[in-house]
Amino acid sequence: MVYWPAGIEALGPEGRSVMGTSKGFFLAVTVTSATLLLLGIGTLGAKPDKPNPHKPVPATDIVLVPKITLQGAQSRAARGGQRRTGAATGFLGEPCSGRKYAIVIGISEYPGYVNDLDYADDDADDVTQVLDVVYGFDSIITLKDAYGTRSAIMNAIATVGEKAVSGDEVVFFFSGHGMTGTAADGDAERTDEAIVINPPLGSGPFVDYEWIWDGELRTAFSGFATSRIIFIFDVCNAGGMDDLQEPGRVLLMASGERSDAYEGPEWGNGEFTYYLAQGIATGVANMHDYAEIGVLSNPILVTAEEAFDYAKANCEADRPVIGDGFLNDLLP
Repeated sequence: MVYWPAGIEALGPEGRSVMGTSKGFFLAVTVTSATLLLLGIGTLGAKPDKPNPHKPVPATDIVLVPKITLQGAQSRAARGGQRRTGAATGFLGEPCSGRKYAIVIGISEYPGYVNDLDYADDDADDVTQVLDVVYGFDSIITLKDAYGTRSAIMNAIATVGEKAVSGDEVVFFFSGHGMTGTAADGDAERTDEAIVINPPLGSGPFVDYEWIWDGELRTAFSGFATSRIIFIFDVCNAGGMDDLQEPGRVLLMASGERSDAYEGPEWGNGEFTYYLAQGIATGVANMHDYAEIGVLSNPILVTAEEAFDYAKANCEADRPVIGDGFLNDLLP
């Protein structure tokens, strides 16, 4: 869990505020009827040119790559405060001129009792709060644990794709396990990467995992009218999700194509998500005073590239990577 320091108040849109306390921060998130609809199974049909939400593409040599939960002597003390330039240019790119949509997924509870995580659902909660309070997103669909199914995720993408127009912004966040294999997902890669998700609701505890390949996500987002999309993956082998890279998009990834991602009690999150959210929520990741050049009215707001630089500077276990197709720095 990302905690705002006691006594620090962050102002959200329309004057909404969240007060940091010794136990963290509090926020009432509104769940719309559209969100509840999406939590059902197959309530919205997929477009013909989109992946069938009920049928994963054929794949071979599938290997689960579980995120690692550090415990006891393995855990790293949460720190923060390290700041280092890297991805951020110091020049603000084109601002968002429309509405802001997000799909936030965190899966800690998987089928069976062996590969559950402790903090991926907390990652989803914290990212939802940051997007709502700090950046004022208009619509956030949050899917956690059993609700993180193929149908729910693909339906959420289709719903946002139908609403988003040119100039709008979209964020897609996933925290959980990763997977590798060779999939017929539309590319020529010998090894593909996937996010590991849950089977349909009501399947019971002893069923197989399901997954969505990077190529399937690429196809699902291919028809969006806006190119302003931020993807965030807190999974192992996240760097291999670069199939999603296109002009206008930013990919923030907790790990390289062949490296692990970590979570632990000292962070109460995945390490990468912890520092991303901390840097944004407190404003400490802000390294470039865009306000000095008369572009940004609130100098506390943090760009995607600044948040990545802060997370990379402070992560000790994760090895974050970025793919940036946006011109200059993107302010969500």
